[in-house]
Amino acid sequence: MSFWRRFLRLLGGRESAAANENEPVMKLVVGLGNPGREYERTRHNVGYDVIERLAGKFGPISFRRRFAGRLGSATIGGEKIGLLKPETYMNLSGQSVQPALAFYDLTPAKLLVICDDINLPVAKLRIRATGSDGGQKGLRSIAQQLGTTDYSRLRIGVGSVPPGRDAADYVLDRFGRDDRKLINEAIDRAVEAVTVWCEADIERCMNQFN
Repeated sequence: MSFWRRFLRLLGGRESAAANENEPVMKLVVGLGNPGREYERTRHNVGYDVIERLAGKFGPISFRRRFAGRLGSATIGGEKIGLLKPETYMNLSGQSVQPALAFYDLTPAKLLVICDDINLPVAKLRIRATGSDGGQKGLRSIAQQLGTTDYSRLRIGVGSVPPGRDAADYVLDRFGRDDRKLINEAIDRAVEAVTVWCEADIERCMNQFN
């Protein structure tokens, strides 16, 4: 049992009590984004959108406040899978992901992170088992907290930053009508990719969706 889990049980906090009510999760899927209605359906929140689509497919799922985020679980491929939406804001995502992994005694190999990517064309999926953060600050925070980049990530392209635009502002914009249709289709493909990762492994997921 991890130190984090023992610590939470000693505290007798809500996170410990809630965890005792549920079976341990076997893998953790994390969708990155920012909390709050002003960020809904923005480029930066496509990770949240995938989690919501998963909840619709495998639900109904009840999300509760856990690990500085919203945590739910679903049975996918016969295993209990944790679904986490960190609410730390993007740049501090690792502060939600690390304690969740520690609590469930999961290694980084059991983690899949879904995020936006301004270096990919709109709706392009790219799945990797490891790698650099590529400037994505949520991935950077997670790597810093875990002490490794060896965790799976599914990037969804949101298009390059137009000349003269600030990248931080661009990712907080919503998609135009045409791009929104493409992104909705990409989210559906991402849900399929997550399902394959849960049922099989990252290699099959990369071979099928990259």
